[in-house]
Amino acid sequence: MIQLSAAGKRFGGKILFEELNWLVTPEARVGLVGANGTGKTTLLKVLAGLESLDYGSLSRTKGISAGYLPQDGLTFAGRTVFQECLSVFDDVLAMEREMETLAARMGEVDHTGAEYAAIADRFHHLQSAFQARDGYSLEAQVGAVLGGLGFGKEDWTRRIEEFSGGWQMRVAMAKLLLRKPNLLLLDEPTNHLDLEARNWLEEYLSEYPHAYVLISHDRYFLDVTVDQIAEIWNKRVTFYTGNYEKFVAEKEQRQGQLEAAYRNQRERIEQLEVFINRFRYQATKAKQVQSRIKELERMERIEVPPGEKAIHFKFPQPERSGRTVAEFKNVAKHYGPKQVFRNVSFTIERGDRVALVGVNGAGKSTLIKLLAGLEPLTAGENRLGHNVKPDYFAQDQYKELDPQARMLDDLWNIAPQSNQTELRSLLGCFLFSEDDVFKRLGVLSGGERNRYALARMLLRPSNFLLLDEPTNHLDLRAKDMLLDALAKFTGTVVFVSHDRYFIDKLASRVFEIGGGEVHIYPGNYEDYLWRKQRGDAGEPELTAPAVAGGNGHAPATVTAASRKKVNPYKLREMEDRRQQLEQEIARAEADVAEYERSAQIFVSAEESLRLNGLLERRRAELAGLITAWEEVSQSLESVK
Repeated sequence: MIQLSAAGKRFGGKILFEELNWLVTPEARVGLVGANGTGKTTLLKVLAGLESLDYGSLSRTKGISAGYLPQDGLTFAGRTVFQECLSVFDDVLAMEREMETLAARMGEVDHTGAEYAAIADRFHHLQSAFQARDGYSLEAQVGAVLGGLGFGKEDWTRRIEEFSGGWQMRVAMAKLLLRKPNLLLLDEPTNHLDLEARNWLEEYLSEYPHAYVLISHDRYFLDVTVDQIAEIWNKRVTFYTGNYEKFVAEKEQRQGQLEAAYRNQRERIEQLEVFINRFRYQATKAKQVQSRIKELERMERIEVPPGEKAIHFKFPQPERSGRTVAEFKNVAKHYGPKQVFRNVSFTIERGDRVALVGVNGAGKSTLIKLLAGLEPLTAGENRLGHNVKPDYFAQDQYKELDPQARMLDDLWNIAPQSNQTELRSLLGCFLFSEDDVFKRLGVLSGGERNRYALARMLLRPSNFLLLDEPTNHLDLRAKDMLLDALAKFTGTVVFVSHDRYFIDKLASRVFEIGGGEVHIYPGNYEDYLWRKQRGDAGEPELTAPAVAGGNGHAPATVTAASRKKVNPYKLREMEDRRQQLEQEIARAEADVAEYERSAQIFVSAEESLRLNGLLERRRAELAGLITAWEEVSQSLESVK
């Protein structure tokens, strides 16, 4: 469909990629990955025909249409949301209008004349083309896509200029999906989507009839949407079969094989060089020396590319707070007539990892700001516990920064007790090195701004982190580093994220926000989905009071679609957990049997009491383990 041959591209004096040979087939499902700045977006634009190559060639099959969705920057005005999306089918709607005109004309002319025959022929030709383009279902198609991307029916008739930039990008995506080009090119399509819209997009792409190439920093999204990974690294594009999880495993395997081959070759080179240097001037060994010199000359040297730079950091371990970190009592929050929360009560305890989920506009960011004390309550009470020190990271954290300030100077203002070496070392952990530290904050990219804002947070130790989409603009490796640091953090975390893998790995509780209420579920996102499918109400926990209002019920049926969304990492964790429980059950049963045997032999009254106590406790533990095993087994059966 599209073929790149020996393709290369520069950006200024920097080579992004070279010697790229790639055939994009009609069934391609490709995830394009690589660190920020390696050229992923540029390569997508090359495929879209928006950028030219500096080396090599690109050829495409005649009639191929490519549709490109950038990360942001598309805006619309002058129509309603529905009209804007329907405009994708202007040529089909023009057919419909012409058919109406022809139908009226046929009623006016002589049915036996040549003019009627010509009009009828044109009408039937248009009607066939109209039906082939599903002309009778255009409005239904538009409604399905808008609904999937989170637009309520009340939004369809609103003027498009009333919507924010993120929602306008949803409109741009809707138009592209409705157009169904032969090659769909999506640059971080999930950036402006909440979890529900992401789930819908995953399903839509699984049924997409043509090829697509997408860039995403969402590991779970890549795992369920692509069957090939193209990685840009070290000026080369390398292809891997399978989803992102398989790519990670295969890349490690390839790297190990390459390093082993490199070591073997180095050993052989050293052997040859030792022989040559030892016998170079001995006539009796001249033939063997020449043979080894030729072997060296013919040898194609193996090169191990330099390791990828990665962020390495940890949050400062904070002072210990009281057991209760934050408590909401009958909280309400209104913005004029708009009611965001009503009569909400919950408790957050030390060590909690709370994920806030819900559709865009439900109030996730508002709840974080209320916890941080940045927004006043309309009613109710918000209490912070003993020695609690909150720290807030906003979606638009960069807006709080002075764009004219230099990076190093800005850090010095926050931590004047630190020396330049310490601050440079901190910035180096976040990939800011050498002259980068003197950059003004206003020239940083989105990813650089977020990395810098996280570095800035390290200078203000806190035991209650409030993070509003901290993973925005971070690449996959940076997300993994942040996830690792938060997992080792001994304080309390409340966070908003639309990255399912990130939530699954970090959350210990999920707060579902919507309709003015907060429903609380124990566990991570997959646990939350499972409980919703079973119809469990939030919250069944002992650590927080029940939430006022609503029951959080959802249909208990586990559909094929819901099974398809199960995180493969979570599935593996559940299988490992069941195996671990089976081992613990076997140990507990052995202990119970041993205690029972020992109890039959009388030694003393005190020993009998001690053994009976141990036996009862171990029996209770065994019963708990069996119950846990049954629950995990039931969960596995339901998702499989």
